[in-house]
Formats: sequence, structure tokens, C-alpha cells
Amino acid sequence: MEWTDEGIVLGVRRHGESSAIVELLTRGHGRHLGLVRGGAGKRMRPLLQPGNNVTAVWRARLDEHLGYYVVEGTRLRAATVLASSHAVYGVTHLASLARLLPERDPHQDIYEMLERILNDFDDIGGAAAHLIRFELAMLAELGFGLALDSCAATGATADLIYVSPKSGGAVSRAAGDPWRDRLLRLPAFLRQGEGGANGWSDQDLQDGFRLTGLFLLRHVLEPRGQGHSDAREGFINAVAKPRTRVVEGLD
Repeated sequence: MEWTDEGIVLGVRRHGESSAIVELLTRGHGRHLGLVRGGAGKRMRPLLQPGNNVTAVWRARLDEHLGYYVVEGTRLRAATVLASSHAVYGVTHLASLARLLPERDPHQDIYEMLERILNDFDDIGGAAAHLIRFELAMLAELGFGLALDSCAATGATADLIYVSPKSGGAVSRAAGDPWRDRLLRLPAFLRQGEGGANGWSDQDLQDGFRLTGLFLLRHVLEPRGQGHSDAREGFINAVAKPRTRVVEGLD
């Protein structure tokens, strides 16, 4: 068995004295592991860092075997990522989300979305908004997508500013105002047709993480005996601090 594919490094663990088991999210073969000979050595270590893009050749005698990777770097982001705490936390959290996908099951849209996010960590607020959208996409990919295109109560498609914490359906202003204390806020950058054209506030980002966090925990993580990763909280805190300093500097 042999194939060649593009991949993003999710994680690495040492195997024996010099080899490493490398976990990739590949474009056409999904989340896939393989053994890299010499992967724990100094020459390969900079290449096999989470967030890096590689071209991988996978070989095994049988399809169900772990197999071996031969990898070549195509975009090495690790040095840039390590320069900022929010990016370090972000890449770690993205990898933990990608591990929720079934092994060896292709998810090309998720792969392409992950690649776009990794290319755009310089803008801290933008990175936060992209990560929230990625969490929403993961919910949908795992079968728990939120219905944010029409009001769950009336069917209206305009002025959707709330989300029901029970159904995951959007709720319009008119239908939701009497129950606003029981509903989640739907930030503007997640509303259909708005797409964040006017940017996002700190409150928007907090509301977005609260929204995705609730449904990820309830539908995906808790049934597996898991909770949110420490990296998710680290990313949220790292994003909030520099934005707070910017606001204070304008006072």
C-alpha cells in the first residue's frame, strides 16, 4: 500500500531511540498516523512541529498497519507560531479539535479551513473569529451543526440575534427578547449575510466562544469523558489581554 498526500502536522510522539509516530491531518486521507524513521533527531525535529505543512508518502504492507511516512516540509510555520502565545495555544487547540475526527476518514473542507486559519494568526482578533467558525464547522462535521439561518420559533430569516441553548437554533430579536436572559447571543460575524464585514468586538468574541463551547462540551466532549482543552482557555485569555491593552491605550 502506498499513497502521497498533503498534510498538516497535528502531533508527534517519540518511538524508540530515534523514530517518531507522526499524526497528520491529510487532505485526502483524513487524520492519519505513521512512523517516521529518524523523526526524533535534530534534522527532522524542526519539520515535525504542529502546524507545519508537509508532503507525505505513506507506505505499509497492509492498509490497517501503522505504516511509515516519508515527509518533506512545504510550509514551516513553527518559528512564527512560537513567537506569540495566542498562536501557540491556538495551534494546540486546533490540533485537539482535529483529533475529534475519526481516524482515516477524509474531511477535505475541514483540512482547507484549518490551513486558512494557520495562515492567519497575525491578526489576533481575526484569529479568534476564525477559530470560533472552525469550532462551528467541527460541530457540523460531527453531526451536531447549529441551525443559524432561520428563527427556530417563527421561521424568520432576519434580525437573528439569539441562539436557543436547548435546540441550537437561531432566534429572532422579536421572538427572543422576552426570554433574552435564557438565550445565548449570536454575534454579528456569525449571522447569515453579515460575515463579520464590520469586524467584531471583544463581547462578540466572548459570545462566540460561549456559544461554541456550550455545544462542543454537551454533544462532543462530555459523551467522550472529556472537557475543553487547557489550550482553548489559554487562547481565549491570550487574545483578551492584548486587546485589553489596546483599548486602555486609547483612553
